[in-house]
Order: sequence, then structure tokens, then C-alpha cells
Amino acid sequence: MNYGKGNLAKSLAGHDKGKYFIILEEYPEYVILADGVLKTLGRPKRKNKKHIQVVYRTGNVPDTDEAVRLCIRDYERENNLNRRKADV
Repeated sequence: MNYGKGNLAKSLAGHDKGKYFIILEEYPEYVILADGVLKTLGRPKRKNKKHIQVVYRTGNVPDTDEAVRLCIRDYERENNLNRRKADV
């Protein structure tokens, strides 16, 4: 699986289960994540690769916490719109 920088990932385990993060760095066993709110670019989260799922390819790492929040928010809005269309 491609855990490259800038990808959007969903947490599958832990107290943050279901939250979305941007991948900042990739290492052999884990990745470094930020959500722009609690886990900022200055204080990112380290998480095991088997506890996340890459859900969307963004291509680049945002340079500010606000840009991280906007990227996650835009994906969530788009995802919710698609669910509503499928329900109708």
C-alpha cells in the first residue's frame, strides 16, 4: 500500500478511531500524522501502519495547520455528499 507523504488516512484503531489525518512522513513500521487541530504540524502523531487506511491521494503535504484542516474538511464534505446521493 502507498503510504506516501500528503495522503489522507483514516485511523482504524485507538482512541482516535474514525478520524482523518494527513501523512507527513513514512518510516518502515509507522507513519507521522497531523490533523491540524489536536495533532498539529509542530506536534504530530506517530501511528503504526497497520492501524491506518489510506483513503485519498492529495499529492502534497500542506504547509500550515489551517491547510491541513481544510484538506480534511473538504474530503469529509465530499464523502458525505456521495453518501447522500447513494441513499436517494
